Amino acid sequence: MKSNANVNISELESIASQMRGTIVELSHKANSAHLGSALSSVDIMTAIYWTTLNIDPQKPTDPNRDRLIFSKGHAAMSLYTTLAYQGFFSFDFLNTYTQPGTPLAEHPMVGAAPGIEATTGSLGHGLPMGVGIALAGRIQKRDYRVFVVMSDGECNEGSIWEAALLAPAHNLANLTVVVDYNKWQATGRSNEVMALSPLRGKWEAFGWSSYEVDGHNMAELVEVLKKIPDGSSKPVAIVANTVKGKGVSFMEDDNNWHYRIPVAEEVTKAKMELGLL
Repeated sequence: MKSNANVNISELESIASQMRGTIVELSHKANSAHLGSALSSVDIMTAIYWTTLNIDPQKPTDPNRDRLIFSKGHAAMSLYTTLAYQGFFSFDFLNTYTQPGTPLAEHPMVGAAPGIEATTGSLGHGLPMGVGIALAGRIQKRDYRVFVVMSDGECNEGSIWEAALLAPAHNLANLTVVVDYNKWQATGRSNEVMALSPLRGKWEAFGWSSYEVDGHNMAELVEVLKKIPDGSSKPVAIVANTVKGKGVSFMEDDNNWHYRIPVAEEVTKAKMELGLL
């Protein structure tokens, strides 16, 4: 069944705020970077996991489950935190993130914990895997859906656009991409490093049914997810406009938080802004 499909918008927003607080704490405790990238994806992950995916944390390998591939693996704190809040594993296990001997590395590895569907982090790999898994579902006559959450920086990679050509050629309406379009890459603005804009138009030109939303407006995210599949027989691309470091004012749209790790005082300040203290 769909995961908590009846949760209302205010409850989803509360969950997202709690997850942001957990992610900031994880970054501090683990001395781990990529905090800004993790925070920008939280609302996307909340909307998908709490309203859309057909999953059961007690049956994480059910062959009929929906799959979510978290392609922007450098932001693994967002994936791990989502899985913990969903009940795939305990918060005690989550808190082992990057500690000696833990399988929860800075980039996710398939098999490291329940709910991790793919090993990611090498940018541009998630969508090709998603195409293959969606095509396998078609061949096996299973009705699961595949979602790929990816970064705008990944759209620099040729493998993304090869996969983007293949998916509509096979009418993979069971495949959905959500681009966390936070406008930053490791060294600069995404649209200065590579001419991504107009990003929605590029997906359309490649044969996808495409939508553009405010990636921090929970109601918009839930509404667009309800439209999928949209009856077009095409794969779907959702360009979600986001803000790097969303939810913490002194981190928002500041690319230093691609690398910086918060000190204890900053963790406290962030949690106060998130309404958690």
